Formats: sequence, C-alpha cells, structure tokens
Amino acid sequence: MTQNPIPQATSPLTMWLDYLSNIHTSAIDLGLDRVQAVAEKTDLTKPAPTVITVAGTNGKGSTCALMEAILLDAGYSVGVYSSPHLIRYNERVRINGVDLENEKHCIAFDYIERMRGDISLSFFEYGTLAALRVFQSEKVDVVLLEVGLGGRLDATNIVDHDVSVITSLAVDHVDWLGDDINVIGFEKAGIFRSNRPAICGQPKPPATVAAHADDIGANFHQVGIQYTYQKESDTTWQWKSGTFELGALPIPKLPIQNAATALMALATAELDLSDVNIVNGLKSAQLPGRMQIISAEPVIILDVAHNPHSAQYLVKSIEESYPEKTIHTVVAMLHDKDIKATLDELSPITEHWYPASLEGPRAATVDELSTYLPNVVGKYQTPVEAFNSALTKANEHDVIIVVGSFHTVGEVLEHWQSKGE
Repeated sequence: MTQNPIPQATSPLTMWLDYLSNIHTSAIDLGLDRVQAVAEKTDLTKPAPTVITVAGTNGKGSTCALMEAILLDAGYSVGVYSSPHLIRYNERVRINGVDLENEKHCIAFDYIERMRGDISLSFFEYGTLAALRVFQSEKVDVVLLEVGLGGRLDATNIVDHDVSVITSLAVDHVDWLGDDINVIGFEKAGIFRSNRPAICGQPKPPATVAAHADDIGANFHQVGIQYTYQKESDTTWQWKSGTFELGALPIPKLPIQNAATALMALATAELDLSDVNIVNGLKSAQLPGRMQIISAEPVIILDVAHNPHSAQYLVKSIEESYPEKTIHTVVAMLHDKDIKATLDELSPITEHWYPASLEGPRAATVDELSTYLPNVVGKYQTPVEAFNSALTKANEHDVIIVVGSFHTVGEVLEHWQSKGE
C-alpha cells in the first residue's frame, strides 16, 4: 500500500479520492466486520428516521430515483446514496435531488478518517460511511440506499433499515456472486429484516428469496401476488395492492416495473403521501444513463445496460419507441460481464456496430467485443471515438445507442456536455 499523505477536511476532493483508492488492499472486499465496527463507533447505523435499502441486478438506481421524486414532491427531505457514478464522484450522494458539493464530501471523509482508527476500509466502505455521515449531519427525513454488490455482505447492509427492496434478479458479477441464481437470490435477500417489509420486484424469483424471508419472519411482498401492475394505454398504467388501487398513473421515463416496486416500498414505509405526489413524482423522475435521450435528430440514447437482462429491456423499449428505424450501436464493456449474451440481446435491432475498448484492469478490448459482432463499422480505442464515428455515419432519421457500461456512457456523456450540445 502507498504511504500517501492523509488529506484534511479542507483538501481537494480529488486528493481524497486518490487517497481512498490506495489505502486498502483490494477494491472490493466483501464482509461487514470492519465497516460495522466503524459504523457503530460513529452511530451511523440509523442515519435517518426512515431508511429504504434497495438491492437488485438491475433497476436499483431507477427505483431509488422514482421514490426520491415522489418523496420530494411530498415535502420530505431525502438523501440518496448510489453507485457507480457516470462522470463525477459527487453523483453518488444526493440531498433533495442535488449532487453533494465537494466540500461536504471532504468533511465527511475527514470525519471517517479520524474515527476509523486502525481499521482498514475499502473505497466503497469508506464512501458508504461518509454518505451515512452526510445524511446524519443534514438531518434528512428519508434515506434511500442503493446496494453496491450483492446484499448480504455489502457495506450498506450495516444500516438498520425499515424497508428492504430487491428490484430484479439475474446472473451478473459472476466473479463475486457466482452464476447460481439461487445463491444470488440468497445473497440479495440478505438485506431482509425480521418483522419488516421486504419487497421483491422480480417475477418468479428463485425459491431462496421467499425462503429467506420466511426463515427470518420478514413481511414479504412479491410482485404478481401481494401487488400487481399493468399498462392501461400508451400513456397510463395501473397499480394495485390488496383492495388499494391506483389507476390512470402516468407512464414514467423509467421502467414501469421499477415504478411499481417503488410504490410498494413507499406504501409499506408508512410515509404520508398523496395520489398527487405519486403522479407528480412519476412524471418528473429521471436518471442519467437510463434510456437518456440527448438528441432528437438523430435520436441518441444513452443506457448503462451491461448484462443480458438489462439489454433485453433496452431492446424492448427501442422496438416499441423506434420501430423501422436504423440502429447504430456504440458499445464498450467490462470483460467480467457476459459479453456474448449481452451482445446477442442487442443484435436483432442493431444494423451497424461501433465497438470500443475501455481503460483499466477490468476492461474488455475492442477485439474481444468484435469476436461476437457482425457488421462492424470499425474498431475504436475509446467510446468517444466510436461515438464520433457513429455521428458521421448516421443520418438524422436514425437512432444511435450508447451502451455496455457506466464507463461507456459516462465518457460519451461528458464528451457531449463538453461540446455544449
């Protein structure tokens, strides 16, 4: 480990992030003993009166964004912790819909540094504790915590949360969670709490999910059983739980299944919300990098889909919204993802491929991607280079999709914003 000088509360955020990247032996270190010890020492296990923790293979960020928008409309003060970020670390912590400024991140990091003593923390554990400290200091009403990896052993699971949510279940992060869907289900269900609501938005989940809820006595709410949803028209949908029903809801910019799960989580949290808050929140909720449209001619869509499950949903959305359009797909991925299966999902709609390499130890090379691709326009060293090529080839009636990773979308989004488009 490097002996970087310890930053201070007044040090730049870049200095802190560099320091945190180098003080622990590994970037991912699952297990709760170390982070739990610091959390208890600093009284961070209950950072707000209401805490909702969200796990899942896909849809965590969208579900948090939907709950956040509804809660903000109802006048609650809301803190959101999510990862990874697209462009700037600040995106990982939001207070009332606004990314946390550098200074407050640094003050929180400094507090954790002083309080951890000789306990070593990974980058994610450190960031999680600092986020909890911010929420505690800002005295927010509700905290929405997005699980980083898995659930049971994720740093967010040290928190005494009121509602647990699993948005979806599929095979991903094979190096850490394996490829057995029952094991993955058990790991994600590890966030469930006895005698507290546990929501599952995955239809027909592996048996381990309900079994764990039953074992610990969690109040289990399964989509399709305890709550249901369906589209009413091209612009409205309906949500139902028991005898309670909401109709004529506006279709949000984010997936309806995540909106349905968000509504169930909020209903069980026993917060004071009106139908108007729900409607307004559904209309306003959005999240960068999730079916994000940044141009109309040609249509340019940014989506962080990086596994077969999320790619399948993206393809369905594209087919519904842009039938008969010529699709140009810019893609770059991490090599620990199921590259072939993800690209196979995208292939039916893609006429022109623009594969690119990413940087870093987990990056897949453009040659790795090209092995599985027909109709490759060219091979590119960066997503931005691939994107610029797609811009020159596509006409104003075509659709360009940028997909495959948070890194891919982040690089292209930052490039687009720098151009002032």
